[in-house]
Amino acid sequence: MKKLLLIALVFCCNIALGQQNYLRTLKLMGSRFDITVVANDSVTANGYISDAVAEITRIEKLISSWDKNSQTSEINRNAGIKPVKVAPELYALIKRAIGISKLTDGAFDISYASMDRIWKFDGSMTVMPSKEEIKSSVAKVGFQNIVLNDEERSVFLKLPGMKIGFGAIGKGYAADMAKKLLMSKGVVAGIINASGDMNTWGKQPNGNDWKVAITNPLDKNKVFALLPITNGAVVTSGNYEKYVNFNGKRYSHIIDPRSGYPSSGIISVTVFAPKAELADALATSVFVMGKDIGLDRINQMPKIECIIIDDKGNISKSKHIEIEKL
Repeated sequence: MKKLLLIALVFCCNIALGQQNYLRTLKLMGSRFDITVVANDSVTANGYISDAVAEITRIEKLISSWDKNSQTSEINRNAGIKPVKVAPELYALIKRAIGISKLTDGAFDISYASMDRIWKFDGSMTVMPSKEEIKSSVAKVGFQNIVLNDEERSVFLKLPGMKIGFGAIGKGYAADMAKKLLMSKGVVAGIINASGDMNTWGKQPNGNDWKVAITNPLDKNKVFALLPITNGAVVTSGNYEKYVNFNGKRYSHIIDPRSGYPSSGIISVTVFAPKAELADALATSVFVMGKDIGLDRINQMPKIECIIIDDKGNISKSKHIEIEKL
């Protein structure tokens, strides 16, 4: 999924009690990370940021399906063969992911990694796949076929060739864990921005809330809203760049894991949640569920808010969110 880079409005000149913002930008988990901490001096700040980098790197080694030595790869290798005992942290993450799958009626599903890549969004597609090809592409997808054993702490994929992946939740989880680590070390405030999966805590040195500027998906050079965020996460995802048109209908690169058909009708989703992991998963889910069902589901969840922009440029939002338009 294309992640729109949320702009954290950080002003390093704001100094209170000797504290200020320190920012480092680097590539982790194959994506851009912007890590900001509030500290008294650059030496202390760089130490904290390095701690966050180490934590994110640790998580990548645990959940990566590209690393043949990871426990996730071991689960995938043994699909249809035998259960694999995993670390408590990975087991808990998979269990939460299945919980989100149930909550979204399968719109979110970590077994999406089993999907055949029949859709191409690089301009090379000239013919729409057949119904049979589309149906076959998701034959091995289905969270119901992920078997967990709490006593053994093992994970078993029922179908040979089945796979799981954390592309739609992994960076959010990493942002959450980096934030948790830094808070435990006494960092009073900061931002972990994982390519659009943003997690904040505390306040700016001048006492103001952190604010995020949300990109206008119809014009990437413009911002349409400014929202405060306090000790929470926000994820904005968009699909306005990768899509195909067949028979007058636009199909995005975000594919429904249940049907194999790309989502349509929405070009941008922003989700606010206590944790980036959940916001990340729900942003994907809303694209798949569609505006009406997506908003209805979000409105039933405590402490979760959502902004949706459809392909006509119309803005819809959940019940309890106020948009400060620019």
